[in-house]
Amino acid sequence: MTGARAHPNYVLVWYWLLGLALASVLVSALPLSHTFTVVLVFAAATVKAVLVALYYMHLRFERWLIYALALVPLVLFGILLLVLLPEIVSR
Repeated sequence: MTGARAHPNYVLVWYWLLGLALASVLVSALPLSHTFTVVLVFAAATVKAVLVALYYMHLRFERWLIYALALVPLVLFGILLLVLLPEIVSR
């Protein structure tokens, strides 16, 4: 079978998304510093966004051009952040 692709296990991905969401809620109840809690929650949110993009948006099965198109806004965001960072810090 050339060209046949295996279907992702959507239920397993959903379990991961659910587990990360619950972990995000539970980590806020732990006696951790506010900064560390925010970093953990944002890290979980980033992993969840990547899982959704890769599996539910089927980016895992696309060619390299799709990745390039997805990375362009991220690069532009990084450039914009670097350009505006002095203004953000000074206020």
